[in-house]
Amino acid sequence: MDKPKKIERFYTENHQFKDGVHELRLLVLKCGLIETFKWSFPTYTFDNKNIVAICKFKSHFGIWFFNGVFLSDPMKILENAQEVKTKAMRHWKFKSLEEIDKTTVREYITEAIENQKKGLHLNLIRKTNDKLILPSKLSSVFKKNMNSETLFKV
Repeated sequence: MDKPKKIERFYTENHQFKDGVHELRLLVLKCGLIETFKWSFPTYTFDNKNIVAICKFKSHFGIWFFNGVFLSDPMKILENAQEVKTKAMRHWKFKSLEEIDKTTVREYITEAIENQKKGLHLNLIRKTNDKLILPSKLSSVFKKNMNSETLFKV
């Protein structure tokens, strides 16, 4: 199924949070983001960079901010999406359409776009000085065939 059909299905299928995710979609699109579909969710980009995604689950729906760690979060409503795994993403959860404050949601989205324009992002590459320890079988193969060691730059 192509992305436009996946997006249409996400927003039109019968779900308890159908109206809520539709409202979030309208707010995001008014901010000028490009709609696509990634990781089973409508995802919105600016300059081909992920800004937000809209999600729905059994007990809540919400908006993910891919670099939410950089948001000022004056309302203190953002949560780490997955505490151990997620470093930059933040999640704003809603349990009803009535919880959506359109002005505040737009302010958060606008700040996320501005942060992207500034180039804010986490550098998750860890540098280490640890010496690589090769398994004995791999070491023996390298010893037999020196060319393979060169190819793998060990």
